[in-house]
Amino acid sequence: MLKAAIVFFVVAIIAAIFGFTGIAAGAAGIAKIAFYIFAVIAVISLVVGLVGGRGRGALRA
Repeated sequence: MLKAAIVFFVVAIIAAIFGFTGIAAGAAGIAKIAFYIFAVIAVISLVVGLVGGRGRGALRA
């Protein structure tokens, strides 16, 4: 997901350099949405890993 956000960001920069403002705005919008989705999934995974990891580890020891 983060890789897709970076790709769209690079496309937006290249399009902006060549003057394709519509394409640049579209690619930047997609990159922003993909980054936010990645950030939310990363935070959820972190919380689940911290909460779930401690309980299971204590039972095994």
